Amino acid sequence: MGHGFSATGLARLRGVLERHVDSGKIPGVVALVGRGDETHVEALGTMRHDGGEPMRRDTIFRMASTSKPVSMAAAMALLDECRLRLDDLVDPWLPELADRRVLKRIDGPLDDTVPARRPITVRDVLTCTFGLGMDVTALGTPIMNAVFERGLTPDLPTPMPEQDEWMRRLGELPLMYQPDERWQYHIGNDLLGVLVSRVTGQTFGTFLRERIFDPLGMKDTAFHVSADRIHRLPDLYAPDPQTGEFAVWDPADGGRWSRTPAFEGGGGGLVSTADDYHAYFRMLLNGGEGILSRPAVELMTTNRLTPEQNAFRNAMATQNVHVSYGQGQHGGWGLGMAVRTYRGDYASVGQFGWDGGSGTSTYADPDKQLTGILLTQVGMSVPNSAQLIHDFWTTVYQAID
Repeated sequence: MGHGFSATGLARLRGVLERHVDSGKIPGVVALVGRGDETHVEALGTMRHDGGEPMRRDTIFRMASTSKPVSMAAAMALLDECRLRLDDLVDPWLPELADRRVLKRIDGPLDDTVPARRPITVRDVLTCTFGLGMDVTALGTPIMNAVFERGLTPDLPTPMPEQDEWMRRLGELPLMYQPDERWQYHIGNDLLGVLVSRVTGQTFGTFLRERIFDPLGMKDTAFHVSADRIHRLPDLYAPDPQTGEFAVWDPADGGRWSRTPAFEGGGGGLVSTADDYHAYFRMLLNGGEGILSRPAVELMTTNRLTPEQNAFRNAMATQNVHVSYGQGQHGGWGLGMAVRTYRGDYASVGQFGWDGGSGTSTYADPDKQLTGILLTQVGMSVPNSAQLIHDFWTTVYQAID
């Protein structure tokens, strides 16, 4: 044996999942663990918090920020083909980002700027160091307020416009930091989709489907859910942080994933299933499988940050554990995903993947040849899904035979 999981370990994993569902805080969960040729799936609980249809293995979930490691593959395919180079300037494709100005200080007025020291490169975008991001340490500053007001982030509070208008609005803002100065979350992952679309002349979703999803058999992965599948999508809850009462953040019927979005966001826009994501992460563990080259996979799944950039990444993780519920503490960041550079919990160094604010968690571990996918419909407005995710990984690592 020694290739898969122990029976006692899987029983403990199931018991912990059942405990979370029985608590009433997690209506339903689909969990998948894979190792070698062995795959084990648990589908527990229900689609709605008040009962209804049971969770099934093929339930479709909003992947939220676990979209990031998957959407990055589109850019890697273009790097493999030499249609993009890491140190090319983005100006030919993203002229809206030419001739940047940079804030003198992060909390200063938007017109108090200096010129950027150099233009933005493809590498800056792919590593999330191009100068703008969702910076939780800067909430309430003029620049973060402007980012939210312009619809530059996912529907908070303004819907995101189509990509050319999104780029126009982005281009009107100064950068928060000089290019390559610090790692910042999220906006680079949405910008990546615009870059891919303009380089290829296709929509981001079409390119992803042709180059990544279809070859891997990821038939349920997309930027929206078609009408014939919508019954497989649960409502997404964002429970009230004070009372814990279940509030629907996004309904399945008529919700924002029931139609093609104006903006196909690589940072958080995908829907998918446990089996689709398993196929994707196994492809990475297997060195690309003809979808991507092995060096491209190695580049994505190893730390890309300098110690200086990493100081900001670590600060975001450790100074915000009270709002992130402990997520994000891995040490490193590759391309589109976290990379574990120190042993802070049961996972091995080298584990890569990411978590989503909709209650999703997707990682692979090259050392243990392990993949784990945990999907819920409970957003992280409360700690419950994050705590379930932690318990899932704690028991997964114990279950290795």
